[in-house]
Amino acid sequence: MNADKRRFFFSLCISVVPLCTLCSKTGESEWSLSRLVILISGSGSNLQAILDAVDDGRITAVPSLVVSNRKDAYGLVRAKNAGVPTVYFPFKPYREAGQSREDYDTDLAELIRPYHPDLIILAGWMHILSATFLHHFPNRVINLHPALPGQFAGTHAIQRAYDAYQRGEIQHTGCMVHLTIPEVDAGPVLAQAQVPIHPTDSLADLEARLHQAEHQILVTAVQQFLAQL
Repeated sequence: MNADKRRFFFSLCISVVPLCTLCSKTGESEWSLSRLVILISGSGSNLQAILDAVDDGRITAVPSLVVSNRKDAYGLVRAKNAGVPTVYFPFKPYREAGQSREDYDTDLAELIRPYHPDLIILAGWMHILSATFLHHFPNRVINLHPALPGQFAGTHAIQRAYDAYQRGEIQHTGCMVHLTIPEVDAGPVLAQAQVPIHPTDSLADLEARLHQAEHQILVTAVQQFLAQL
């Protein structure tokens, strides 16, 4: 995509809140702490787990930016309520203009780079990031997936696990946090948790139990990652 088209898409898609200058919880300068960029597509419950952990000191970092590819994602509201800068950056204008996923990923990386992220967290981000994006942030992008390693890669993982349990194919499911690579829901595992499935569970029961486990391992994985920087 040429420079004129990039400027057009940025002006069309982006609305950014000014960066915070201080971490209100610790009193430290924002730039003295590790910086997080979180990518979301939905309600943002995993984002909220991160924000809560930052607030109570379980994660020693500053959320510098939240990006959503969906305008109505409630996670944008959560971020704004916490004073975190937000960006709405959809793929649709690129697709309609005949631009590629790599074009989008290049511009997304250019958008994020000025925030100098120490870690980029895919917390319910429903867009597969290509190598074009990942090479800008080597070993600094992690993904949360509601399944155990090697199981139910891709979308609707909880539904697929629930259905597999009903067929007698599995006895439990789980979730993991892993380094992001171009292969979907693969990459070295940083944290995982096994989640039981009970005979009386509805799908909603399993979803609620799994989301609780997701929040726990995400916070743990983020802080452990940052501790190694």
